[in-house]
Amino acid sequence: MFSKTQITKPINTYSEEVKRLKHEIENADAVLIGAGAGLSTAAGFIYDGENFRKHFGDFEDKYGFHDMYSGGFYPYNTQEEFWAYWSRYIYLNRYTATENGTYKTLYDIVKDKDYFVLTTNVDHQFQKAGFDKKRLFYTQGDYGLFQCSEPCHQKTYDNENVIKQMVELQKDMRIPTELIPKCPKCGKPMTTNLRCDDKFVQDEGWYKAAKRYEDFVRRHESLHILYFELGVGYNTPVIIKYPFWQMTAKNPKAVYACLNFGEAAAPNEIEKQSICINGDINDILEEIKNK
Repeated sequence: MFSKTQITKPINTYSEEVKRLKHEIENADAVLIGAGAGLSTAAGFIYDGENFRKHFGDFEDKYGFHDMYSGGFYPYNTQEEFWAYWSRYIYLNRYTATENGTYKTLYDIVKDKDYFVLTTNVDHQFQKAGFDKKRLFYTQGDYGLFQCSEPCHQKTYDNENVIKQMVELQKDMRIPTELIPKCPKCGKPMTTNLRCDDKFVQDEGWYKAAKRYEDFVRRHESLHILYFELGVGYNTPVIIKYPFWQMTAKNPKAVYACLNFGEAAAPNEIEKQSICINGDINDILEEIKNK
């Protein structure tokens, strides 16, 4: 429906677009938020550089990778090494990390609206900021969950207590063997509930959230709805970006807003319905909240 060669950049000034966005948030019948990795980046989550070296310098020296993402895909020889890395990663980014206020500002902006959140982020920051769990759909999983690596069944398991034990008791980048999580059904190793291959478990909670998202879209498809995209790139555009474009094009009352650092754009077909703001998402949200 849309061609990537037909992409329009912002034509209004930054302040004009911010003003338009604030007006749409205040006046829309509903707000559907689509959030990608850029939102967490704006919230202060840094996965390389000094922050990486501070928490994973020993892994960098031994294995030669230079950022947290690469460490997650490293072919460790043992489960003890695998979980030493992943427990530290999950503990840092799911259980202890504190965002800089970006998520909380977003919540303050939409909390009195009829809103829903569709996100590819897996760091649990929406719930930490106060968003209603029943208005969230984490499509790609959750750092806080285990699943069978096979998987032999479609169920996930909370991992907080075990992850904290792994972090506390690991030594020389290995966890004690007895802490390796095993599937309670088949006995095979557990793994993280993250969509990285065709073994991702979509449990009962996932399907319930998907149904609530579908119901929200259906109820508002012909109303004045704001499709509010934050920090979504082109790695997985079929989850948020392309559907938002398509739903906007089908509804003349809809407005599409794209906030991104250097990549805010929309197809020419919905140019008149679009608000594109290039800049730091945290700064933009603060300006909307306080303007």
